[in-house]
Amino acid sequence: MMKGYAIKAIAAGSLFSDTVYLDNQFILATSEIPVSEELLKVLDEWEFQDIYSDGTLGKQQVTTTPDIPPELAGIDEDQIKQAENFYRVFQKYVETLFSHAAENNELDFKDVVAKVRTACKIIQENRRFLLRIEKNPRPEVPDGALSFHTIKSMIIAIIIGSYLKLPEHRLLELGAAALLHEIGMIKLPSRLYVHERILSPDERKRILTHPILGYNLLKSFDVPLAISLVTLEHHERENGLGYPQRLNADKISFYAKIIAVACSYAALTTDQPHKKATDSHTGIMALLKNEKNQYNATVIRALVFSLSMYPIGLYVLLSDGRHGQVVDVDPEQPQFPIVQVFGGTVSDGTPLTLETSQTGVSIVRPLTKEEVGLVVRY
Repeated sequence: MMKGYAIKAIAAGSLFSDTVYLDNQFILATSEIPVSEELLKVLDEWEFQDIYSDGTLGKQQVTTTPDIPPELAGIDEDQIKQAENFYRVFQKYVETLFSHAAENNELDFKDVVAKVRTACKIIQENRRFLLRIEKNPRPEVPDGALSFHTIKSMIIAIIIGSYLKLPEHRLLELGAAALLHEIGMIKLPSRLYVHERILSPDERKRILTHPILGYNLLKSFDVPLAISLVTLEHHERENGLGYPQRLNADKISFYAKIIAVACSYAALTTDQPHKKATDSHTGIMALLKNEKNQYNATVIRALVFSLSMYPIGLYVLLSDGRHGQVVDVDPEQPQFPIVQVFGGTVSDGTPLTLETSQTGVSIVRPLTKEEVGLVVRY
């Protein structure tokens, strides 16, 4: 009979000498995989008391970065860490930019453009790794969710703009507009957008004023009109049912059409205090349906073809039963991205990647959060 181990007595990073089970059949980890802190948290949240193994509990081991599955440890790890660092540095910049604008009523737009120019280069060269960052690298910061949403929206907007082959000066304008599109939030109490509850009707009305607040703020800073308008219009919709002006499609600026899609995708696929994220495939499919014709069709097409229907970073089940992670896209076939297979290598020891296809190995579906948490990551 297997020995039971109290979960609360197990240190993160510990190794068992034999397979670890949740019950008589459900495998949690093999002897090669340390028990991670995230796994222990999940088990505690599910109110499990014990796990079981025929092996002995070893000393605590150094674990890999939480966002990198053990199967990928050492594979692309440096690039992932650099991507996480980009988020941290840029989040700090956005937080400082917003707080300075709020406290001193000033904004250095030339510096914004310089930062966006750098960001454009990094995004175009490293989008494969930036798109694999799922979690806010600065969750402890009160306004961290706002700055993370800002950065993620900017990355998606620049990827869309690059796919649409916008010239450099227009890509810079788009990136600056994305960076500033939520600046109106700084004129509202943070409790209205950092919350774990349903807003009251009055609070909802106040949130709906942030595009106008942002537009007036940018005008006072002499920010170019093309960028200020995006702050005002990023919640307008093609069908005229957006806010604050209920503009129809032909009245909405093109940058605002792009950022409406980027902002919506970022919101759908990011955990927020009041809601859980959808996986990136579900987010893409929701926008692709384009219910009530809310979004510009050209921009939606650009999103799908640049991210694919199974976006980079998504963990997937393959038709041959293996698990993997989407690591790149085929812009000609958005339904068949490139997948890195867990545990697979080629003759020189490099990780096995394959181009999914209709006639060969294909993606069956995304892995559920439970499958990712208990099978892939641990």
